[in-house]
Amino acid sequence: MIALLESFQISGFDLFLAFSATLLLGIGKSGIKGLGVVIVTLMALVFGSKASTGILMPMMITADIFAVIYYHRHTQWVFLKKLLPMMVVGVLLGVWWGNDISEELFKQIMAFFILATVVIMIWMDRTKSFGIPRHWAFSSFMGLLSGITSMIGNLAGSFASIYLLAMRLPKNEFIGTAAWLFFIINVFKLPFHIFIWKTVDAQTLQLNLLLSPAIVIGFFLGIRLVKIIHNDLYRKLVLIVTAIGALIILFK
Repeated sequence: MIALLESFQISGFDLFLAFSATLLLGIGKSGIKGLGVVIVTLMALVFGSKASTGILMPMMITADIFAVIYYHRHTQWVFLKKLLPMMVVGVLLGVWWGNDISEELFKQIMAFFILATVVIMIWMDRTKSFGIPRHWAFSSFMGLLSGITSMIGNLAGSFASIYLLAMRLPKNEFIGTAAWLFFIINVFKLPFHIFIWKTVDAQTLQLNLLLSPAIVIGFFLGIRLVKIIHNDLYRKLVLIVTAIGALIILFK
């Protein structure tokens, strides 16, 4: 394990942050939304912006599998059919844009998307009624944004959530639909990380194995929290911490 940590040039504190991010990943996939930006921020601080997207990928798929198994009976497939086609196009655009840009520019783009996500979350919190259009053009646009942000920074959650909230899905249907949506799109993204961006390899998979117990712990902890958590204070803390983290990434 020591050799593995040395190969990534991370300290004990960095490992703590990575475990924390992985624990939050499990909690987030159990149905507690709004943690994605925190997870992405922590992993980018530890491993760098572009590398962290590949390190997260297999663990996200693992967490997606737990979510799909637990919530599959609540999935509303009609909404997946509306979002997925343009999400695929968005992922392909993200692969193309992200392949040749420098780490510095990638970091700036990721920080921008994180901050944009925070703004969207604030808007969602303050807007009590979601008078959002149901036209196919809206679902296509949100799907495209979800795909691009999913590939560039694993940050599709907020854009997809806006659409699913606009459709007024009940809690379990919202979680079940999102679970399948992100499982499908993350599996689609994996070959691009392996063969084009080369951010997933044998070494990163070893790191995934080291961190993976936190996914299981986080998921089952999250299932309990979904039933009892009070969202108001929690979401405010998430927004504050995430905004600070995005600024740290930008100026690090």
